[in-house]
Amino acid sequence: MALEQKRVELANGIHLDVVDEGPREAPVLIFLHGFPDSHRTWRHQIPYFADRYRCIAPDQRGYRGSSKPQEVSEYTPDKMVGDVFLLADALGVDKFTIVGHDWGGAIAWGVAYGGMMNGRVARAIIANAPHPVLFPKLLYTNRAQREASQYFREFRNTDNDPIIREHGLLPVLIKAFGGEPSFDVEPEEQAALLKDWSDPDAAIGMLNYYRASPMEVLPLDAPYELPEDYQPLPLPGLTIPTLVIWAMDDIALPPANLDGLEEVVENLEVVQVPGSGHFVQWEAPDAFNEAADAFLSRTG
Repeated sequence: MALEQKRVELANGIHLDVVDEGPREAPVLIFLHGFPDSHRTWRHQIPYFADRYRCIAPDQRGYRGSSKPQEVSEYTPDKMVGDVFLLADALGVDKFTIVGHDWGGAIAWGVAYGGMMNGRVARAIIANAPHPVLFPKLLYTNRAQREASQYFREFRNTDNDPIIREHGLLPVLIKAFGGEPSFDVEPEEQAALLKDWSDPDAAIGMLNYYRASPMEVLPLDAPYELPEDYQPLPLPGLTIPTLVIWAMDDIALPPANLDGLEEVVENLEVVQVPGSGHFVQWEAPDAFNEAADAFLSRTG
């Protein structure tokens, strides 16, 4: 289904195309999509929740019609997290629940920690997005995760940029994953993705998330151990109510990402979704919506 968008200017000069549905005075859910996606990834969630919640879903910077700066430095985690709070400011929202998947989930972790400190984030719902303290350790020590993340190295390779400038994102996806990506989605959604990927500026913007990320993905033949000088990200325990929904058949992010979550998130609920691949919000929308709805009702 098509969701109506409006243009929102942030105080930092970034412009985002944003879905804003539901009662103005209702509790707010801000939905963050991942790679290589858009606000459309929430097409099963926004209609479900918009009768009871104000549902806000931007195309994040680098995507579709939103601002697409080309410099890698414009995609560092602090800027991506900052966009979310500035979007809330621009829409007159004080407190909200953050919902994120994939890169949107990675940003949502940062928003959750920032919101815990400034009091603006009530809850977090995060789907198949690794925790910033646990994921670097997995990349160093877990063969399955490092193997699954080798595409990072291809996405970061600027030798691909001339062909991206000519043909968009699809050639690098084919190169990274050994063939054209196949999604079990409606034909109109597949067409929308292919159209979005054809924009060279958007393709570079999307890849800049990986290029700006501090995560180190070593080659498969490097030792499977923490570096001698390794220091985990110095984050306190996350105290806001947090729901982690995990599709158990995710090839890119295996269930090992759940190990140790209870040590870094104090108020945690985990819902495992068997039989679903990475895009759990549209591969298993009923399971996602039921888990999120129950969590929101219980923690409201």
